[in-house]
Amino acid sequence: MNKPNQIWQRAGKDLLDSLQSGPQGLTTKEAQQRLEKYGPNELQEGGKKSGIRIFLEQFADFLVIILIVAAVISAVLGDVESMVVILAVITMNAILGTVQTIKAEASLDSLKQMSAPTAKVVRDGKTIQIPGRDVVPGDIVVLEAGDAVCADGRLLESASLKTAESALTGESLPVEKEETPIEAEDVPLGDRKNMVFSGTFVTYGRGRFLVTGTGMETEMGKIASLLKTTSEKKTPLQVSLDNFGKKLSIGILVLCAILFAVSVLVRGENVMSAFLFAVALAVAAIPEALSSIVTIVLSFGTRKMAKEHAIIRKLQAVEGLGSVSVICSDKTGTLTQNKMTVRQLYVGGRVIPAAQADFKDPIQEPLLRAALLCSDATVNEQGEIGDPTETALVRLGEDFGFDELDVREHWPRLGELPFDSDRKLMSTLHQFSGGYMLMTKGAVDVLLDRTLLGPGEREEIERVNQSFSEQGLRVLAFACRRMETMEVSLEDENNLLFLGLIAMMDPPREESKQAVAECIAAGIRPVMITGDHVVTASAIAKEIGILTPGTEAVEGAVVEKMSEEELKEFVPKVSVYARVSPEHKIRIVRAWQEKGALVAMTGDGVNDAPALKQADIGVAMGITGTEVAKDAAAMVLTDDNFATIVQAVKNGRNVYANIRRSIQFLLSGNTAGILTVLYASLMALPVPFAAVHLLFINLLTDSLPAIALGLEPHNDRVMHDKPRPRSEGILTKPFLLSVGLEGLVIAAATIIAFHLGLNYGGQAAGATMAFSTLCLSRLFHGFNCKAAEPVIFTRKFWNNKPLLAAFAVGTLLLVAVLAIPVLEELMQAVALPWTLGLAIPGLAIGSMLVIQLLKAIRTGFGRKP
Repeated sequence: MNKPNQIWQRAGKDLLDSLQSGPQGLTTKEAQQRLEKYGPNELQEGGKKSGIRIFLEQFADFLVIILIVAAVISAVLGDVESMVVILAVITMNAILGTVQTIKAEASLDSLKQMSAPTAKVVRDGKTIQIPGRDVVPGDIVVLEAGDAVCADGRLLESASLKTAESALTGESLPVEKEETPIEAEDVPLGDRKNMVFSGTFVTYGRGRFLVTGTGMETEMGKIASLLKTTSEKKTPLQVSLDNFGKKLSIGILVLCAILFAVSVLVRGENVMSAFLFAVALAVAAIPEALSSIVTIVLSFGTRKMAKEHAIIRKLQAVEGLGSVSVICSDKTGTLTQNKMTVRQLYVGGRVIPAAQADFKDPIQEPLLRAALLCSDATVNEQGEIGDPTETALVRLGEDFGFDELDVREHWPRLGELPFDSDRKLMSTLHQFSGGYMLMTKGAVDVLLDRTLLGPGEREEIERVNQSFSEQGLRVLAFACRRMETMEVSLEDENNLLFLGLIAMMDPPREESKQAVAECIAAGIRPVMITGDHVVTASAIAKEIGILTPGTEAVEGAVVEKMSEEELKEFVPKVSVYARVSPEHKIRIVRAWQEKGALVAMTGDGVNDAPALKQADIGVAMGITGTEVAKDAAAMVLTDDNFATIVQAVKNGRNVYANIRRSIQFLLSGNTAGILTVLYASLMALPVPFAAVHLLFINLLTDSLPAIALGLEPHNDRVMHDKPRPRSEGILTKPFLLSVGLEGLVIAAATIIAFHLGLNYGGQAAGATMAFSTLCLSRLFHGFNCKAAEPVIFTRKFWNNKPLLAAFAVGTLLLVAVLAIPVLEELMQAVALPWTLGLAIPGLAIGSMLVIQLLKAIRTGFGRKP
């Protein structure tokens, strides 16, 4: 037989010997030497980048570099205004990016803060209290109820010890601990009953454990390592904007090179003059306001979401969440209430829903009274104290008017046999009807062996118990017996009278079922990933609609045995993963990502942090969530409500649609300007714009309407669409077609205006007409960009107040330029007769009507609601 090599397989004495420790603990000298050898009991972190370095790295972007070059050229050409605008925009974005990066790197700091600050250890045969960071392997640590566990270790003693491990394993109930070795070699973290782990805490009982791992060698340390090695993903908006910036800049440079060649070779212009005009056009054509507009739109989106209980820690997460196709959700505290609740009773030979419990019913009353009396929990205005299972029993009484204090005062406890993990029973003795009554609760199979049952009665109880278990319910059995004396012993827990069964569950949130249904309707696949048992997880998943016919529920052990390629093909079949480790969560998320899905991961515990960071969008719980989870996440739910995620998805999709509107407005308008210049060059006509015209258009008629379109009112229709493919960027073929057609229509109106001006008064009048028509056409074009279908003559045309304001401001400024002599001279414009003046709004409105007609043709003349 092989010698046990896992910590949980080995006997306590064997481990003490191997760590050169003993019942008296380490000596002070030995502890100091080990502290120097192993280092302090705290989580380490890699070298951090300085704030300056993070700031400078924000400029390592192709579009940003192009804009910096453009700013320098603008300064050389004397266009100081453009240089200031460009540098201000990219500096602002760099500052925002730096702040976000620094916040994102706070995960390890939060992990360190979770370590227990102090610990009671045995040194030189005496129990002393020391800082938690000074605990070393080989130390014997004393645990009592309420203590935080400072390190990983093997239990040497356990007196009804229970620890809450939900933050580490996802297990919703405190775990009963025992000191006996476990024979199996492969044991999931949640089933290592003879071990305790750093970052957990004691809810019941007492014990002692031998420290086997400190600092980075603990399970929490492994999570910290995962956080350091896990890379954060860019959202689709980041990826598409990166690609968009490169394509846009290259395209503009190519167009400017063509323009330069035409000017020199066809028109015979001076090489330097042609070069300077081409560069100036490139500066004007690159929408340097794009990044800031996108940031502003995202910022407004975050404000709206904050009012709806979703705090965004990273701006791009607004859009990223809107395109999520898979949500991997923790169960405990996320889909469920993280509170045990009684669901069913079995008493008097029948199953009774908890809502129909009746303390006045003489058949039910003994069971319900025993449940309340045989419990150490209390529920009051200050909260709940005690084991969640026992608090559920007390709450059952409170809900139906069976006051805890009144019952316990009427039937005072005179003695008890505390719960023991070996016998799996707890008994309390009470004064009762002139005598004494022993109330006993415990595991169903154990208690049935000690009760007096009639023929077939046990089989019926076991059948009901099996039915409860298949529903994922935790079942406790209750019994009693009369006593002649106040002296009680373990032998008295025999020959009991069976009272009934009480089945309970951590129930799903009321909103979860509807939220899951909305996710599915929106093409989003919800997946439950939990550390809880597979039966319990499956029951919850079925109830809320996650576990559907054709999908499976599996345990983490199944994932453990699979290769990455096997898991990639397996994940679409699975809706529930139970008894999983942090490593399993990351592998599942990565497998979905390899399938092309954009994955959101929700969670609240330390064990969720690596997967929250690995996921495209990490969503942490704000109330029950640990600081680790919050810092690793891109979004935090302040109400811990899964339904808030659905609203966040809706907001994200609307924000992305608004960003597309802004980009479409900018690109189609810039396209119109470039086409007008190219037309004039190819036709050997005078330059249609002065440099100051391009600057006016660039700074005023670009930014205000684009920002206003980013604030377009949200609608529910976006939830009828499927998520965008992960690989789909902003520059889709339909999008480019719309930009090209709309730019061409506006350019046509501008060219007509240019010819009218040329015919009237030469180059100056032609430039004034082209400039004015392009400005006003772009202002009207803002209404075209509101939707893919026609909006004219509908309420949607008027429902964006910021856009109406931007139109009014832009129009007034244009009128001022054409009507005020000082501004005319500054803007290099000339006075126009009233007939040409009327042609400007006529052409601008005409371009809008043509584009609206094109939209009607494209959508079949049908308007969506």
